[in-house]
Amino acid sequence: MYRVRVRSVPPVVLALRRFPNPRLTGIGAGLFASLTMFVLACVDRLLFDSSELVYGLLFLPVSALAALWVRPADLVTAPISVPIAFAVGVFPISGGSEGFGGQVMGLVTALAVHAGWLYGGTLVAGLIATVRKVRLMRARRRYVLAQGRGPADERAPRAAAAAAAPASSSAAKPVRAGAGTAAAARRPQRP
Repeated sequence: MYRVRVRSVPPVVLALRRFPNPRLTGIGAGLFASLTMFVLACVDRLLFDSSELVYGLLFLPVSALAALWVRPADLVTAPISVPIAFAVGVFPISGGSEGFGGQVMGLVTALAVHAGWLYGGTLVAGLIATVRKVRLMRARRRYVLAQGRGPADERAPRAAAAAAAPASSSAAKPVRAGAGTAAAARRPQRP
């Protein structure tokens, strides 16, 4: 007699499934990350006296959430919008002096000093987006194979229809004498 194995889901996975799972557009994910990092930087400035460590540690989960919540069609935007969000958020804690030039120099200096956190968050977003894309491609492949046709068969009806349409229109109309080039012979003739 065969025993059926039932896989139990770990409690951590069940708890994570209860969290919200929005699907943001690329712009929406960028705005979410930018606004969140700006608010977190303001909180960091008020509570922790502009601590780079606190800001960097808060940037990593925001990067992960931006990559997890972006919709599948916009996965490529996650690693692009996360560094922009980092730059927007680092402004309140940059510590520039008075005036526009001092603020810009403080921002550039803060970006240079925090480059490790910036690369780390971008790497997190890029890895999550890549894993999600690979999983989507595998799911699509499984779906196509479950339908009983392979990946090449999926494109074959369209390619056959495209090849048959010009061939039938050029075969139905005679080619004018003295057309001169092979391209003129392949082009459908007007009556």
